[in-house]
Amino acid sequence: MANLNRIFHALPRPLKPIALPYQLIARALHAIGPKRLYTRALLIILLPIIILQSVLVFVFMERHYELVSQRMSEAVVREIAAMVYVLENYPQDENYALIENMGSRVLGLSVSILPLEPLPSPAPKPYFDVIDFGLSRAISTSIGKPFWIDTVGNSRFVEIRIQLKENILRIFARRSQTYASNSHIFLVWMFTTSLVLVSIAMLFLRNQIKPVVRLAEAAESFGKGRPTERLRPSGAREIRQASQAFIEMRRRIERQIEQRTTMLAGVSHDLRTILTRFRLQLALLEANPETDGLRRDVDEMSHMLEDYLAFARGDGDEEVQDVDVALMLEELEEEAEISGVDIQARYEGEPMVQLRRNAIKRCLANLATNAAKFGEKVQVNGALKQGWLTITVDDDGPGIPAEQREDAFRPFHRLDLSRNQDMPGSGLGLAIARDIARGHGGEIYLEDSPLGGLRARLRLPM
Repeated sequence: MANLNRIFHALPRPLKPIALPYQLIARALHAIGPKRLYTRALLIILLPIIILQSVLVFVFMERHYELVSQRMSEAVVREIAAMVYVLENYPQDENYALIENMGSRVLGLSVSILPLEPLPSPAPKPYFDVIDFGLSRAISTSIGKPFWIDTVGNSRFVEIRIQLKENILRIFARRSQTYASNSHIFLVWMFTTSLVLVSIAMLFLRNQIKPVVRLAEAAESFGKGRPTERLRPSGAREIRQASQAFIEMRRRIERQIEQRTTMLAGVSHDLRTILTRFRLQLALLEANPETDGLRRDVDEMSHMLEDYLAFARGDGDEEVQDVDVALMLEELEEEAEISGVDIQARYEGEPMVQLRRNAIKRCLANLATNAAKFGEKVQVNGALKQGWLTITVDDDGPGIPAEQREDAFRPFHRLDLSRNQDMPGSGLGLAIARDIARGHGGEIYLEDSPLGGLRARLRLPM
């Protein structure tokens, strides 16, 4: 739909009124049409078949069926007209046996001669009756005498009475003689064959779409940081190419993460060794204000080093597991109380979800710690609704201006209006939290809090 809008805006001004109806129809179809690939592909197959069969049925019923029925009715009427001509122009035997035998043996009609009497009153005719319409028109045109037809009911015969000068000619003809009675066989064969072919096409179509579905599920799982089953390229050539490209991309990302983790482990070991030497040397010195300041600097440097390594390493080495989010929020509240921070936590919905527990807990701890630094009251609320896990962290602090909220996620960036520059920290708390959220396929948003400060909203797909 976005591509359609760009094409429409790129058209020259004289062509836009012409393309506007097409755009409106396309938008309506996009709104009411199916969204899944299998359903759309199935409609692409079914709609032409349905339209084609509808046209064929209409043409068949209008042209072939009515034309054949008309010709058959005219043939029966010509035979009746021949008998009328014989009765009026040639002498007959006393019991009219000759004309009755000719009707039954030669023409396949049951013929009888009745005394002259008024014709029965016409019976109510059905609105759509090909037999009655065709026979009536043919008798009026070919014979031109008063007549009565009985085509009502489920009988296999049609009764026709012709009023002559001295008697009544009554004919019983089979319905199959007056209209095309086997037309339904054509319709049955057409719809049955179409149903069988569409069923076979659905099976083949489902097999062709399965590789696309597996590729989409693998990409979604990989984007959420969850383990993916082994994906084997299958299906059409283009789908195999896409699957192979995804597999190679995943391998490169995993190899890069593994190399970075290995390098950072070595860096972490070397820097921690140096910090340990600093602590040992400070332990040998006499306690005085200078050494106390150095010890605080070493502790802060160690804390910053852990933040840097946590940010650079990410959470890719942790496995996804079933996590009780309600219990995790309770642990976060208890740990905050031990540290002297007032945090109120609450959770709604199904508590068991699949997450990297340590990473999400570190993410929430960073958000809660950041909120506790600048506010006296912190509230943490979690809920699982409509396939999304949402956790909000609210504080009553000074907040962050809307134009600077995106800058707060930048690594090593310190805000100069709402945050104190003398406070300890590496400036990586929000950056680490967003990196963890995005590693799970989610996002963190900064908003205005109902408490008057800042709200950090963590949203993860489940």
